[in-house]
Amino acid sequence: MACFIGSVGSIGRSSFATRSKTYNVRVSSAPTVTMMADRTFFVGGNWKCNGTKDSIRELIDQINEGPSIKDAPVEAVLGVPFPYMSMVSEKLRDDWQVSAQNCWTGDGGAFTGEVSVDMIADCGAEWIILGHSERRHLDVLKETDATIAAKAAYALGKGMKVMYCIGELLSEREAGETLAVCERQMQALKEAVSDYSNVVIAYEPVWAIGTGKVATPEQAQEVHEAVRSWIKENISSEVADSIRILYGGSVSPGNCDELSTKPDVDGFLVGGASLKPDFLKIVDSYKNKN
Repeated sequence: MACFIGSVGSIGRSSFATRSKTYNVRVSSAPTVTMMADRTFFVGGNWKCNGTKDSIRELIDQINEGPSIKDAPVEAVLGVPFPYMSMVSEKLRDDWQVSAQNCWTGDGGAFTGEVSVDMIADCGAEWIILGHSERRHLDVLKETDATIAAKAAYALGKGMKVMYCIGELLSEREAGETLAVCERQMQALKEAVSDYSNVVIAYEPVWAIGTGKVATPEQAQEVHEAVRSWIKENISSEVADSIRILYGGSVSPGNCDELSTKPDVDGFLVGGASLKPDFLKIVDSYKNKN
């Protein structure tokens, strides 16, 4: 069972620095009221390296039996392993969408084992998850900020939509470096991308992914508010108002309702819980925004 934790260090300095200027960011310890744009709630499921044909068919059948969200203010997207994207695209109800979990940095060719954006689109996916902590931090992968941003730019240029993941390790949070880490990861995206209309940001504190530890709603709001402030100062007010910032890290049916009430939490990127039929309950948490 996931549980909220009272404190895992501080998020760090109350300003974001760019190469030429430092901007102060108010980070309140109490809930604040954010002037919220018309941001459609978003729930992504990341199946990671899980599933078989049989288990996926069973799960899709259960999802397809859930209530329609066709006219609801929510998007639901499933991040599917490459071998199953076509099957899920064909069987999944049409008010849900399909995402890949990674892509190559450019066109296809002599790149053994890689999967191009064109291949992903051909399998029926509209989204790609990029920069997930497992891609950033697993010893055999260690994708850099620059590589992840290059993938995002290429995917967007090909007409895909991107879930761009950011977040700090436990050691970084305990050292008060949360904001510095998120800034660095966002800066890489800024240097590669100019159009954010098909981008959502997923803040995933690495210490909360798959551990059962969950940032408190106040901790999630604190970082989301700070990231949105950085976007306002470093990209534009328009992007800051419109871009959706998701929370990820042991999200479950038991904690999603409280998390979803926070003004800068625009949805979730869900791991293990998205492999179960009660993932529908997490999607249903969009109703807390109304």
